[in-house]
Amino acid sequence: MTDLTASTTADAHARLKREAGEYAVRFVESGMVVGLGTGSTAIYAVRRLGALLKQGALRDIVGFATSTATLNEARALGIPLLTEELPRAIDITIDGADEVDPAFNVIKGGGGALLREKIVAQASRRLVIVVDERKLSPQLGVTWPVPLEVMRYGYASQARFLASLGGQVDLRLAAGGSPYVTDNDNWIVDCHFGPIDELDPLARALEGRAGIVEHGLFLHMATDLVIAGADGVRYTARPLSGSDA
Repeated sequence: MTDLTASTTADAHARLKREAGEYAVRFVESGMVVGLGTGSTAIYAVRRLGALLKQGALRDIVGFATSTATLNEARALGIPLLTEELPRAIDITIDGADEVDPAFNVIKGGGGALLREKIVAQASRRLVIVVDERKLSPQLGVTWPVPLEVMRYGYASQARFLASLGGQVDLRLAAGGSPYVTDNDNWIVDCHFGPIDELDPLARALEGRAGIVEHGLFLHMATDLVIAGADGVRYTARPLSGSDA
């Protein structure tokens, strides 16, 4: 691939991400509390929200950021923010994902913010996931490992536990080669399970292990999916199951 081809491809991917992020903001209404996602797609939604507030097209919006990076961006855009205690429920959260299966289950955590992202997602009445079409997958684990936020204390024990579940464990490193540190002062491991046949049992096993602070399996949480592809943006709402009805 030539440098020109690579640049053109990167520009096309950035355009898709922008289209998906900006499209999702149409679900935001004046007076809402909005969860502000983290990552290269969700940031376009944050910027669009800031622009609409500045124009006066939206009013009385209050945001709640899922990471320090998003918090700083929102402040720079003039978006009012709730305090970290999260004193109000969130009406809608717009966030990205690393992999999405046909049932709207997703893997998140590529940006290292999975713990705060899940806190916000669980506090939200509506979770809109925005992706470009490359993130769609027939099954979670096919194209992306499961990120986990882990305590530094006893890290090697967690690595052995994950290996016992069939995972290949990689400690995530920062640019300088030292372990990547989250906003919560923990480490991230990326665990390759391959295609995951039993999502819920794996999630329960991870949740039951002391020292694993949170995992990147976001199951049965997304309510809406916005996908940008070569043919434009398409939107799908998760069908109601018997338990949702």
